[in-house]
Amino acid sequence: MLEKEFNFFKEHKNELQKKYLGKTIVIKNEEVVGVYPSEAEALQVASKKFALGTFLIQKITAKEKDYIQRFHSRVCLR
Repeated sequence: MLEKEFNFFKEHKNELQKKYLGKTIVIKNEEVVGVYPSEAEALQVASKKFALGTFLIQKITAKEKDYIQRFHSRVCLR
């Protein structure tokens, strides 16, 4: 799930940082398909063009630790 998009990001991270530092990009099929000032705007525009779950939204920062996020849920399945 979005593995090829994230691998594209990792492989081109330095180039993307130089070009888009401080911006948020949308990656689909190993290609940057949009550049936006915020994650919210990137999601709003990209979700109108592409099905959810088919693109990666990535904020471009200088810190490596900013590229990994974990989300936890309190959902309990019975």
